[in-house]
Amino acid sequence: MAVSSLDGLAARLRDQKVAAVFVYTHEAHPGEHYPHHTSFEQKLAHAREFQRRFKVQRPILVDSLEGTCHRAYGSMPNMCWIMDRAGRPVYKADWTDAASVERAVLDLFARADRRRDTRLPSAAFKVELLESRPRDQVAFMKGLEVAGPKAVAEFKAWALR
Repeated sequence: MAVSSLDGLAARLRDQKVAAVFVYTHEAHPGEHYPHHTSFEQKLAHAREFQRRFKVQRPILVDSLEGTCHRAYGSMPNMCWIMDRAGRPVYKADWTDAASVERAVLDLFARADRRRDTRLPSAAFKVELLESRPRDQVAFMKGLEVAGPKAVAEFKAWALR
């Protein structure tokens, strides 16, 4: 699962002073067991349960009940951002994939090395890349089942559109 592989990546990068956090925004597929949040206390409880259930080792930050952070950073269900030390975004993905994140972090390190080498001046430029990732449909459906039958039914109805 991506959560644990991202925790492993975060642990490997800790010595290089890379901070990795998880921002809990909302229930992507609310159901009977984990419904849409109606209070911040409920949202905190869901975030704690998420951290426990998936054994997330990174710190979890909980977005406001209104989703202020989620909306500010693109509103996708599983986004990932990497910020440099100055707080500038240097990586943005509309779906979190540990292998892609690792490549981006290693590239960020390489760019820092190039900047320090005065013999190799460099300039930043933006790149857009469409990547693919493996999908574990069985694990995904098991995750939906945790939320409840409503979450499974709604996802299946959406997928059949």
